[in-house]
Amino acid sequence: MEGTSTVPDPAVPPTPPVPLAALLAREDLGLRQIAGPVDPSAVVHGAHTSEMADPYPYLLGGELLLTAGVHIPEGAGPDTYFDAYVSRIVAAGGAALGFGVAPVHETVPRALVAACDAYGLPLVEVPPGTTFSGVARAVWQLMAQARHAELRRVTEAQQSLAAAASRPDPVPSVLRQLAQRVGGWAALYGPDGAAVAAAGGRPGARPVREALAGLTRIVRPTATGPATSRPTPIPASATDTVAGLHLAAYALGAGHGFVLGVAAPHRDPGDHTIASVAAVLLSLLTGEQQSGSGAARSSALVRVLLGAPAEDVAPLLGGERWMVVHARSDTLAAVDPVAASALGAALGSSLVDVAPDVVRVLLPAEREPAPQPGWTLGVSAVAGPAQWTDADVQAGRALARARATRAALVRYGARPALADLVPEADADAHARALLAPLAPALTETLRTWLSLHGSWDRTAVALDVHRNTVRQRIAKCAALLELDLDDPDVRMELWFALRRP
Repeated sequence: MEGTSTVPDPAVPPTPPVPLAALLAREDLGLRQIAGPVDPSAVVHGAHTSEMADPYPYLLGGELLLTAGVHIPEGAGPDTYFDAYVSRIVAAGGAALGFGVAPVHETVPRALVAACDAYGLPLVEVPPGTTFSGVARAVWQLMAQARHAELRRVTEAQQSLAAAASRPDPVPSVLRQLAQRVGGWAALYGPDGAAVAAAGGRPGARPVREALAGLTRIVRPTATGPATSRPTPIPASATDTVAGLHLAAYALGAGHGFVLGVAAPHRDPGDHTIASVAAVLLSLLTGEQQSGSGAARSSALVRVLLGAPAEDVAPLLGGERWMVVHARSDTLAAVDPVAASALGAALGSSLVDVAPDVVRVLLPAEREPAPQPGWTLGVSAVAGPAQWTDADVQAGRALARARATRAALVRYGARPALADLVPEADADAHARALLAPLAPALTETLRTWLSLHGSWDRTAVALDVHRNTVRQRIAKCAALLELDLDDPDVRMELWFALRRP
């Protein structure tokens, strides 16, 4: 194996790099490679201008570094200087060096050409009529074009996969479409590790088959010991590269045991997104078949609609202790069911509700929620079915705090406190009497404002309102309650009341 890694589930594919050959082909720039290897697969991830003698600290890797040679000292040994300069660029992961001729240097220094040849760094001559900003702009233009093409490819693949899922033979159809879109092979593995269905040119080499089987074991849920122990988090996907093939495995659903395996000779930036969409669809198609889970959920829904209490229905869903997760997308204005299902699958539950402004997930307590790329999460305390309503409120408050503090995940913190010493009935009566003058919107604003220590800006972020609206609401609360909200004793009493359900 050349290395195994787990990868996140991005909402959209990353921006593809730009082939260096495409930049050299731009006639308006007049660039010319004069040293270093000519590799058609060479790419750049951006352009950076620097006249530092040692650009290493300022490079992230993959850049086309642009310089006019201002940093070259007079009288220094050219061979020694350029050897050290180029070696530092290569050590930083620079993709290529662009040298602008005139007005500082009439030609590219011979010692620089020799150093680039020695270290295998492509050296590009930038003619006098081409500005560095023009080169950088061309890089961004090419990246934007590649990004648009990749997004269009991903969109078309999503549509074709959705159409395949609606066919009479949905699972084989989805696998065929996925194999075609990634130019490789795709297979569905059952809970026992055997391939249930496959499509495309199957990889026959034994090391490839063994590596792919190993990836499926990484993402497949397994027993982890006594019920009281905390299970080891299971990644949603894993990747490897063996014998020139890019391998990936994707867990389907919450504990179903099905895994999607993919093998392809190349891996474009959007392939992970396309495979993730296929995994979501296959999860929906296979999830209903496992352990009667689909029938159990249907039965639970019918019983709830006919008046059965939640605690009687919960065993049909597979557990007695649960958490509620509220999630807001950081990138999507409106969350579609596929994105919401993907989030639920990543967290480990198929019990997902998509609301206009939030996705809610009912999560078994044994699943450990982790931050998800592109999402902000609020997690309730563990609760039994009778406390699901309270847990839903807790998750909403945790999400508001997460958004206000710009945290990826915030858990609702519940622990024994002085409030527990007051009889519940007396505490509820006191809270109702104290907060009676306030409308629900004012109550929620006051609760959020106090939880964020009186911060106007953070409260505005949490409530999606202007900070002046927060000020006006808090002033109205003070007037209606006839209390001084700057008094810490008053704040403590109000917080005690606001924490009541």
